[in-house]
Amino acid sequence: MSNRIAKFEKVSYEEFEKSMKDVFFDLYSDRAIREFYDAIQLPARSTSGSAGYDFRTPVPLALIDWRDVVFPTGIRCKMADGWVLLIAPRSGLGFKYTTRLANTVGVIDSDYYNAKNEGHIKVKLRTEQSLHGIHDNVEIPQGAAICQGIFVPYGITEDDACDGVRTGGFGSTGA
Repeated sequence: MSNRIAKFEKVSYEEFEKSMKDVFFDLYSDRAIREFYDAIQLPARSTSGSAGYDFRTPVPLALIDWRDVVFPTGIRCKMADGWVLLIAPRSGLGFKYTTRLANTVGVIDSDYYNAKNEGHIKVKLRTEQSLHGIHDNVEIPQGAAICQGIFVPYGITEDDACDGVRTGGFGSTGA
């Protein structure tokens, strides 16, 4: 029995470009966005014993004055039914950058792959105040491993009658 149940892919350039402009407006030129897209690294494990696949930021990030920042990863994931991809912070995120994921753990359902936004995984970071109450702006370089994806099987109840079909993207279920 194979334990290979998923595959990471890049979203289309058009989806990445749209997401970049939605988040960063006109901060980056079309050429820069293309260069960021071309440099996207698919998530990978660092060691054979690692459970998590490291996601890297495709752009340099500046977290200023405790503001949240959302960034498009350029990644989508096709996975077998009965599995979910959990997005968790890497331990270095808090230690190096005094930063965490805004939603603490992201849940990527298997049917998200077919969403209108191509199942584009986006990450929202939140900077925390330091222990001394003094806060420096946080600069995260392009290519930094920022979070990790962990595949987990899930079950459903015996009387489950769900027949809904996902059509929208991020946060579209509205529940």
